[in-house]
Amino acid sequence: MFLDFYKLREQPFGVTPDPRYLYFSPGHREALASLFYGIETGRGFLSLIAEPGMGKTTLLFQLLQRWKGYVHSAFLFQTQCDSRELVRYLLDDLGLHSGGEDIVRMHSELNDFLYRETKAGRRVVVFIDEAQNLSDTVLETVRLLSDFEAPDKKLLQIILAGQPELEQRLARPGLAQLRQRIASRSRLDALPPDEVIRYVDYRLRIAGYEGSGLFTEGALGLIAEGSRGIPRLINNICFNALSLGCAKQQNQIDSELVKEAVRDLAMEDPARTLRTAQGQTLTSPSRSLRPLLQSSYRWIRDSLIRKRLFQTSAIALLFCSMAIYVGARSGSGTLGHQGAKHPNSESTAAAADPIAPAAPRGATRAQDPKAQTISQHNPARNSARSFAYVVQPNDTLRDLCISTVGRYDSTVLSEIRELNPALKNPDHLDVGQEIHLPVSGTK
Repeated sequence: MFLDFYKLREQPFGVTPDPRYLYFSPGHREALASLFYGIETGRGFLSLIAEPGMGKTTLLFQLLQRWKGYVHSAFLFQTQCDSRELVRYLLDDLGLHSGGEDIVRMHSELNDFLYRETKAGRRVVVFIDEAQNLSDTVLETVRLLSDFEAPDKKLLQIILAGQPELEQRLARPGLAQLRQRIASRSRLDALPPDEVIRYVDYRLRIAGYEGSGLFTEGALGLIAEGSRGIPRLINNICFNALSLGCAKQQNQIDSELVKEAVRDLAMEDPARTLRTAQGQTLTSPSRSLRPLLQSSYRWIRDSLIRKRLFQTSAIALLFCSMAIYVGARSGSGTLGHQGAKHPNSESTAAAADPIAPAAPRGATRAQDPKAQTISQHNPARNSARSFAYVVQPNDTLRDLCISTVGRYDSTVLSEIRELNPALKNPDHLDVGQEIHLPVSGTK
């Protein structure tokens, strides 16, 4: 096992939806905040759409953990069922005895339960995972569950989580009533390459890794490419790469180990490669052209670029072109000096960097105090040793630090102040507020 070899306390790339390992990418933070706000305001129906392996189940568990003790919840996984079985599963998960009764009796028991919970001041939330597997009839039953309501509030909150097929299903005309009742729709998109690097580093830190550079830069690039930014595939590649590294006694995971891990997992895109009955392979035009382009590039590189004669000729040609250009510019500048308006340094800098925001008139970028403040307190600067968290009901800074760092003392408090310069009062956190928390072992 590679845990001892790489000095890890636990498995950093497991397959179970452990909320501690949920990496809060911008998309995850937005989805979590949207779902939390929907439950808080009693919106009734909410949905979460994500490709397989994007961590939607882990996100739901995180949401469930933050509401623990304040809501009565049911988590339904059995979506290959009929309407009667769905209601029975729901009653059983809520702790009610259905006894195989007819669906009318089960609806009556559920209605009584919801009124009792509402009088006691507790919300009831139902999470339905893999909801794309529900038939249209069962989805209509789910819609009818939202009819349990009081004059001033919904008695039942329902979160439908599923793959993109769920979104396509809801777009059907026959499910228009259900679609119209969904008050909030959230999506989880694949992680871009820079977020993949932060994801890997975050999970290693949570697992107790205290070193640096366990994966080389090239290895991380290959992980981002091979996984297509899907967390489950990132976990599989990293787990296999660490296993191979341990077997080969390599202290650092390089590109070759990642390539071997990807090959072992046979992570080919089935849409790109189709096998015929004769065992031949048909590839798309873009894929078949790739070897030709690569060989052409290698020929140019080896036959031309690396030849000193070509380099000398290219440099001479470059200098000649520059001399002609400078001469032409100086001549035209003399003729047009009377009516020409020379650009100032500010407009020239703006043209060189079209993405950068324009600086205030009369001030350079280096003199802009707002820009300096943003660069000094950019959360991305501390992403390797912290993660963003959305404050939930009854959260305290002490409890959050104990659950993430394992302690709450002056050192941790000092680091939190550094990560959150806008945090004025650590003893008072507002629900929905985003703060940055240190991960275990950062200092």
